[in-house]
Amino acid sequence: MNRNFQLLGDAWARPQGLIALLCVLLLLPGDALFGAGFSQDAAPAQEAAAKIPPEQLDSLVAPIALHPDPMLSQILVASTYPLEVIQLHQWLQQNKGLKDQALADAVKKQDWDPSIQGLAGLPEIVKQMAENVKWTTDLGNAFLAQQNDVMDAVQRMRKKAKGAGNLKSTEQQKVETKVVEKTEVIVIEQSNPQVVYVPSYNPTVVYGPPVYPYPPISYPPPGYYAAGMAISFGVGVAMGAMWGGGWGYGCGWGHNDVNINVNNNFNRNTNIQGGNRNNIQGGNRVNAQGGNTWQHNPQHRGGAPYSDRATANKFGGTARGDSMSSRQTAARQNQARSAGNMDRGGAGNRGGAGPSAGNMDRGGDRVGSRDVPSASSRGGGAFGGSSGSGASARASSSRGASSMGGSRGGGMSRGGGGGRRR
Repeated sequence: MNRNFQLLGDAWARPQGLIALLCVLLLLPGDALFGAGFSQDAAPAQEAAAKIPPEQLDSLVAPIALHPDPMLSQILVASTYPLEVIQLHQWLQQNKGLKDQALADAVKKQDWDPSIQGLAGLPEIVKQMAENVKWTTDLGNAFLAQQNDVMDAVQRMRKKAKGAGNLKSTEQQKVETKVVEKTEVIVIEQSNPQVVYVPSYNPTVVYGPPVYPYPPISYPPPGYYAAGMAISFGVGVAMGAMWGGGWGYGCGWGHNDVNINVNNNFNRNTNIQGGNRNNIQGGNRVNAQGGNTWQHNPQHRGGAPYSDRATANKFGGTARGDSMSSRQTAARQNQARSAGNMDRGGAGNRGGAGPSAGNMDRGGDRVGSRDVPSASSRGGGAFGGSSGSGASARASSSRGASSMGGSRGGGMSRGGGGGRRR
């Protein structure tokens, strides 16, 4: 209990830290703050929570299912780090003048996961995720616990929208049906690899009435859309200085996973600083077998609990409903793991161990001297690289790779990350 009050006291002295700490508390179970003083004998969490049913997953992914594949995959990855999403949103609000290379250089200096850093050029996406942090957290938890099911839900929603005549190719995006590893999928790519548009739509209009309620996110009013269009697009974002090396992520539809482009500006920066591409514990996104499949980095979780004990055990964190003793044990294990990684020189971004509550305070202290473009100024070049989105249709054509196509349906042939090879 004394430790809790000490953290609160330290945070109160630092406004940035207070905001971050409050965000942590909002994501913790109801008894997390006061459990030490009043509930030492709470029942341990179930080993694994019940699976989220398909219709609930459909509604959960509805707000992003029609985004271009690389944008979708990056949102899914970033949603597993909800506290860093909030930090990025605050940073963007406090720094509204940087753009292009200056923006890329400034955000690289923040010790966030590369998926978070790369979202700095998409302020409206960041705003949606941060202002609806419960949805973001639920999406990330579902993706970690039921990745295959989440990717299937995206395809179901795309088929529903296409069947209703609301998902089609336009000057902003290219919609194609492909066969990837014997599975028919709908792939959404940028029409122009050099420009990306963020789609805006009301799920009820695009998909129809939900079986399970859609997330309570604010959607544009019906009059916002052009006549006969269920999906609207804002100003195109030029892929300029920020995302050098192409998009950082792509959908591996053949295996329902997310592929990573290690040559992306931010992924490359982490790989170099982490020192070992194949070391998951060292903070790198590439799996231990040396492939290009994204792996969650718990060091950037920031203390946010996982949805169930099985997922928490996998990544070495706490779970919703854990007793105080379980949380304390997990905290000690995380500290020991982080200390070991730091000794090996391979922990997280730039060798750091990832943001604990204390680290988030320090990160907040550095904010304030830089400016970042707001959503209204996103027409300026915010990204870099020429890679478009999409997945290859290896089963249907050996040359069917799209602008981000790889041998497993989600590599980055232009971005340089490459798909998986066998």
